[in-house]
Amino acid sequence: MANAKKMDYVLLGLLSHEPMTGYEMKKRLDTSLRFFWGGSYGSIYPTLNQLEKEGKVTKEDTSSNGREKISYSITDTGKEALKEWLRKPAEKDELRYETLLKLFFGNETGFDGAKEHIERFEEKCKGELQILNMFAENLSHYLEEDTHKYYYLTVQFGIKTYESYLEWCKEARILIKEWEKS
Repeated sequence: MANAKKMDYVLLGLLSHEPMTGYEMKKRLDTSLRFFWGGSYGSIYPTLNQLEKEGKVTKEDTSSNGREKISYSITDTGKEALKEWLRKPAEKDELRYETLLKLFFGNETGFDGAKEHIERFEEKCKGELQILNMFAENLSHYLEEDTHKYYYLTVQFGIKTYESYLEWCKEARILIKEWEKS
């Protein structure tokens, strides 16, 4: 199934917790989900329109003070579709990092270019790890709620991942120093 089709389930999953506007869904994608999934307004709104046609979501005009605001809610049909998808095994888990792609072809720029890419990657990882640790700390106060337990699991995965990335950065710098000497 294409990533575009997965957006159906991302939006249904978000709406399974509470009604939201497209703007609120985009905000959630850019904060909580950004560590493992993304989406643009250009994918959110067409997907919401299709989900509405399929009877999986409904929309309600909640405009106020002259500001147009459309709120979406999941239907029973949408909940069933989400549950059906959740029961299936993941089709594809992938790792795609431009930094690694540039390192793979690093022979063209040499060790200096590689070190720059590793340093930038390391700084990004440190920042992401700081945010994930903040999420974990906040979530740890709400683990009596089942929903938060699942959020916490994904945050812990992110923390372990970024800690591993930082360890790799350290090891990569050591290797490059050794190779520069030879």
